[in-house]
Amino acid sequence: MIKRTLYQIAQMCGGTLLRDQDSELNINGVYTDSRMPAEGRLFVPLAGERFDGHEYAAECLAAGAVGIMWQKDHGTPPEGPVIVVEDSLLALQELSAAYLRESGASVVAITGSNGKTTTKDMVYSLLSTTYKVHKTQGNFNNHIGLPLTILDMPQDTQIAVLEMGMSSRHEIERLAEIARPDVAVITNIGEAHLLQLGSREEIARAKLEIVSGLKNDGLLIYNGDDSLADRVLAEPTTKKPKEFKRFTFGMNQTNNDFPTGITNHAGGMIFTSVSSGEEAMQIPLIGHHNVVNSLAALAVARHYGVSHDDMRKGLGEVKLTGMRIEVTKGVSGITVLNDAYNASPTAMKAAIDALSGLAGYERKAAVLGDMLELGPREEELHEEIGHYLTPAKLDLVFTYGSLSSNIAKGALLNMPNHAVFAFEDKAALTAHLKATMTPKDVVLVKASRGMKLEEVANALINEPLQIEVD
Repeated sequence: MIKRTLYQIAQMCGGTLLRDQDSELNINGVYTDSRMPAEGRLFVPLAGERFDGHEYAAECLAAGAVGIMWQKDHGTPPEGPVIVVEDSLLALQELSAAYLRESGASVVAITGSNGKTTTKDMVYSLLSTTYKVHKTQGNFNNHIGLPLTILDMPQDTQIAVLEMGMSSRHEIERLAEIARPDVAVITNIGEAHLLQLGSREEIARAKLEIVSGLKNDGLLIYNGDDSLADRVLAEPTTKKPKEFKRFTFGMNQTNNDFPTGITNHAGGMIFTSVSSGEEAMQIPLIGHHNVVNSLAALAVARHYGVSHDDMRKGLGEVKLTGMRIEVTKGVSGITVLNDAYNASPTAMKAAIDALSGLAGYERKAAVLGDMLELGPREEELHEEIGHYLTPAKLDLVFTYGSLSSNIAKGALLNMPNHAVFAFEDKAALTAHLKATMTPKDVVLVKASRGMKLEEVANALINEPLQIEVD
């Protein structure tokens, strides 16, 4: 984490130290949540729609914070070591950018509509075989989370792996300005945030903002299966460095790297690709989409000179952030694929394909909830997911939510009536699943985060089923 004197921090963030006698006080870390431990740290109060951290600044000093930032339009600060700034959020961002520059760490920035957190975890696992690496924890990937991730970085970090999220234009541009990546990765361009952005073209422009902060002669690694990225890169309004390298990956053979063979195995996938040659790579994750994510991560590892043996080791030992197709055995023996963190049409289809590729189960079932923030076409996009479901892919479909009733409606195009069930009540859905599923079945649980379908997944994992099989 950042360790500087209060004077140094004031210089780094463009603030003014209120009292000269506080200049040599040592800061060990920064925080913005007044409920977190204060001892030895600098508190940065942020003003939101429903809260204002300035109201808790005095409490933080009393609890052991060495000092506080104070936005100057908020009146008189409390007594104690204070750095006065024009804008506390901007100062937090400037502080993180300065700390990152001073550290000398190389930066890998990752964005995309789907798969960015999984790819981040893969990149971290691969690079950690060879370097001291720091990564975004959880989904701390926005205008507040990214600076806090950087400021939490150990001072001897060699590579920072930073996830960048967005919901509107110019958000990633600001994050890229802070991080100034050496390597930028775009996992794909999907439908997430259609509601805010209106079209996939606008989503592509938002994702390609990551290139605006790419260092000159940096490397852009992106999914080449979709021509949108190349089209946006060619637009004269796209901000980009004068010189940068490109590397494409995906399923299509027009990419720089693509799979030459994919095999399902117990608990994961085995694959070969153009770049890996004839020697197979193995990941403890299911789904062809995770093979594609692996290609992006491997491209990063090769850029940093990670050996082939270490790449195999890093991929094989990857640990994912929670609720990204976690494969778990329930207390009754049922297998649950918990993918309840987020959902978009592209991600939903990928998860269904992953379920379809599994072998050794009596029945395959999908519990699918609403995909949120899809805009005016939301009902149509849900129904299209239903059309994607066939008896060749799975045996049973359960939907939860008003939008997902359109999945059930669409599923009847190919699925028999007795295999499709629509629910509006989560407790009723859970009870029905526990009454009908058996230990020999596998169940995918997938929805947008707001649907909280992990509650259903946890019930199937932690509570006994009514049907037991010897």
